[in-house]
Amino acid sequence: MFEYTPPPALLAERVILITGAGDGIGRAAAKSFAAHGATVILLGRTISKLEAVYDEIEQAGHPQPAIYPMNLEIASPNDYENLANTLETEFKRLDGLLHNASILGTLTPLEHYEIDLWYQVMQVNLNAPFLLTQACLGLMKRAKDASIVFTSSSVGRKGRAYWGAYSVSKFATEGFMQILADELEVNTTIRVNSINPGATRTAMRAAAYPGEDYKTLPQPEEIMPLYLYLMGPESSEVNGQALNAQQM
Repeated sequence: MFEYTPPPALLAERVILITGAGDGIGRAAAKSFAAHGATVILLGRTISKLEAVYDEIEQAGHPQPAIYPMNLEIASPNDYENLANTLETEFKRLDGLLHNASILGTLTPLEHYEIDLWYQVMQVNLNAPFLLTQACLGLMKRAKDASIVFTSSSVGRKGRAYWGAYSVSKFATEGFMQILADELEVNTTIRVNSINPGATRTAMRAAAYPGEDYKTLPQPEEIMPLYLYLMGPESSEVNGQALNAQQM
C-alpha cells in the first residue's frame, strides 16, 4: 500500500467532485474525503446509492455533501456545462476532481468486440472525463491548489489480451492525464495525476475475475491513502505522475 498518514483536517474547506460516488472506490473516496474535512459532491447515475452515501457522511458528522445525479453514458456537453454552472453558483470554485466512474465492457478478443459496447465504454471511461474536465477547469483555476485525479488500471499501462475497450480507454486516460498535466503546469496551480487502484474488492473486479476469492483482496477503504495524498496540499508539486495505490 502507498504509505501516508493524513492529518485529520487535511481537506478542510475543500470542495471535491467524485464521479461514480455511489459504490466501490468512489463511495470509499467520498467518505474518506469527507472524514478529512472536504465538502464532497456525489455524482452518479443511481440516486438511491448516492443518497445512502450522503446519509453515511451526514450521520458521521462530516461536512454536508451534495448529490448530483448524472448518467455519463448519455450526458451531453450541455449537461456538463449545467453542472459547472451549478457548482459555480453553489460553491464558487472546485478544489478537487476525482474521475472514478468506469465500466468494464466485456472481456473478449478485439475481433469479436461488439461495436455498440465499444462506443459505450469509450463514452463513459474517456469522453465523459474529457467533457467534465473541460467544463470544470475554469472553476478549478479559482482554487488555491486544485487536483485532478484520473482512475487508471494496470491494463492501461501494459496491454493484455481480451481486455478490449476497457484497456484502450485506460491507455487513453493515461495520455489524457499527461497532456493535461503538461498544459496546466505553467500557468495554473492545478496538478493532474492518475491512480492505478490495483486489485480491490469491487463489483467490477468480481465481474472481471469471477473465479477469484474476493475475500483476499483489500477493501476500497484500504487504498485511500494515495487518494487523500493527491487531493491534499502536500502533493501540490506532484504533477503528471502515474501512481499505484498498492505495491506492484
